[in-house]
Amino acid sequence: MVSGGGTGIGRAVARRFALAGADVVVVGRREQVVATAADELNEEAGRAAVEAVAADLSLPEDVERAIEVLHRRPTIDVLVNNAGGVGLGEGDGLGAIEADWTGEFRRNVLTAVLLTSALEDRLRRPGGCVVNVSSIAALAGGGDAYSAVKAAVIGWTLDLAKRLGPEGIRVNAVVPGYIAGTEFFGDRMTDERHERLVERTLLGRAGTPDDVADGVSFLASDDAAYITGELLQINGGALLGR
Repeated sequence: MVSGGGTGIGRAVARRFALAGADVVVVGRREQVVATAADELNEEAGRAAVEAVAADLSLPEDVERAIEVLHRRPTIDVLVNNAGGVGLGEGDGLGAIEADWTGEFRRNVLTAVLLTSALEDRLRRPGGCVVNVSSIAALAGGGDAYSAVKAAVIGWTLDLAKRLGPEGIRVNAVVPGYIAGTEFFGDRMTDERHERLVERTLLGRAGTPDDVADGVSFLASDDAAYITGELLQINGGALLGR
């Protein structure tokens, strides 16, 4: 199951699993977006491998409705918590600050916590895997509320790894840097900003959704069977070490 699976990183992750032969459920807020993604990925995979579910995962009632589709799939091998994003942080005063921080928390932390909590009993034991998507902002700063909530994703990842490890479930996080080809920046991305972010890397290019999908696929694979509670940075060298 891949949240935020209709576009960008989430769609690339869903595609990777579908092409590898897995059955995938993609969840997203926009019904037409996730439906279109599922149709296109099924056509590419050559089989009905991807199913779409529209839900706002920050709402408990939507989470409950989203997991109803899994009644015929009682066991989840891999859960990828990718849903999230950044708000515009508009307005002045304490009310605007409260709205900004609350919104960022709901989009980036609560979505992952609620979905994982709802599916925890269905994760394969042993062998289940959870991969959370954080951000370079959590480690390097730059984004105020967004940096803070993505850091919270890391802290929660480590706690979840400690709790579920004895049951044979691995929990890790990918920490992407600048990834082009997503909706994250919207119309706030300029040629100058793009060049500035690329210049921060050691490899001289922006990341792609497929770069992140590669990392997620590795962490979900048997090659990573002894890896849990770890952060996998995917940033082209824009930030070194942990």
